[in-house]
Amino acid sequence: MDGQNKSYVIAITLVATLGGLLFGYDTAVISGAEKSVQAYLIDSQGLSSIIHGITTSSALIGCIIGGLISGLLATRFGRKKSLQFAAILFFISALGSGYPEFLFFKVGEPTIGLLLMFNFYRVIGGVGVGLASALSPMYIGEVAPANIRGRLVSLNQFAIIFGMLVVYFVNWGIAHGQPLEWINEIGWRRMFVSETIPAGLFGLLLFLVPETPRYLALKGQEEKAFQILTKINGRDRAQAVLQDIKESLRHHTSGKLFSFGKTVIIIGILLSVFQQFVGINVALYYAPRIFESMGAAKDASMLQTVIMGLVNVIFTVVAIFTVDNWGRKPLLIVGSAGMALGMFAIAGLAFFDIIGISTLVFMIVYTASFMMSWGPITWVLISEIFPNKIRGKAVAIAVAAQWTANYLVSSTYPAMMEFSSAMTYSIYGIMSVLSLLFVWKFVPETKGRTLEDMEALWEKKK
Repeated sequence: MDGQNKSYVIAITLVATLGGLLFGYDTAVISGAEKSVQAYLIDSQGLSSIIHGITTSSALIGCIIGGLISGLLATRFGRKKSLQFAAILFFISALGSGYPEFLFFKVGEPTIGLLLMFNFYRVIGGVGVGLASALSPMYIGEVAPANIRGRLVSLNQFAIIFGMLVVYFVNWGIAHGQPLEWINEIGWRRMFVSETIPAGLFGLLLFLVPETPRYLALKGQEEKAFQILTKINGRDRAQAVLQDIKESLRHHTSGKLFSFGKTVIIIGILLSVFQQFVGINVALYYAPRIFESMGAAKDASMLQTVIMGLVNVIFTVVAIFTVDNWGRKPLLIVGSAGMALGMFAIAGLAFFDIIGISTLVFMIVYTASFMMSWGPITWVLISEIFPNKIRGKAVAIAVAAQWTANYLVSSTYPAMMEFSSAMTYSIYGIMSVLSLLFVWKFVPETKGRTLEDMEALWEKKK
């Protein structure tokens, strides 16, 4: 498009995707530190495995809270300031989780109070994750031109996966060659504190990016909005985009959640819920355990997890390069079909107790299908289907629903596996089929449409 300043748009997008990287970093950092935290805070006090489970997943509670309050913060203080607040939370959580004894407790003397303080700092980090998971795609969606918006929002999913990959290597680098006593005493602390580097960088770089033009227009700062739109689109196109934004705000003055009808809110929630109910976080969180339970030795299961990590990255890149050419719906439908194939095949193998390379192949089919579709495209759609007036609130509800669904799937998986592994994978396969039918029947195509075009669509449907 003439006059479009792609390098500027990409630069501010990359800053926003650091929120995604921290999302991945914070949720995965516990994987390397978990056993040491168990030894230092749980086993040393004779506490149960239930307390260990709560401690390991406490950040998820913060994620739900962060998702819920993201809309309030984004609407009241803006997308940029809310992301800066998230960066501060990431920084505090990283320091506090690494040194929970700060001010109130003595190092080397684990107590219930210290355990509660550790969980408190993890919840703070979770709030940061919940905020970033909602606000980074929202920010990118509101600054990106329609013709490349899908690609740029998909970069956020790549950043999440990349953040997980980075922290796996950081954790490995900290622990490599060190005795277990050192890791249990000092190493796990450094794993958490390492997050201060990307968190600090994110916070500083956010000073260099603008507020989104749609938020500025929403607050009546049209001159500022026009300046940013001009930088992004060129002067002629900026005038037309600003006119569309103003028209949408003037035409629809109500900011009430259901002012465009319930359908758009329900679709946003179901996109989020299906993204989790297809079982992806089971594959990500429990991959080594899945391969071990299917007969792989410990070292082999870790290698297979690394292979899956590479698959995640490669197929997220596939989504980035196809989302604005093929469209959102075709990718989601193809992804759902691939996930169903992978999960039903794994369920069949588990039922007949067949263990081997075929399990890995179908797990890769499943994961690759998710990463080229539901992984990034859900975030793209959530950032663009909601009208300007209600975007903050609607995204908050969708993201909170996503984290709640994440918690439900992750917490029920061990018990379901104990009952029947074939049944467990079959349920995820059924959810994949339902997700396909849902997209085919209810989700509109948004490729190439402006955010204001989407608003007109929901107005018409209502």
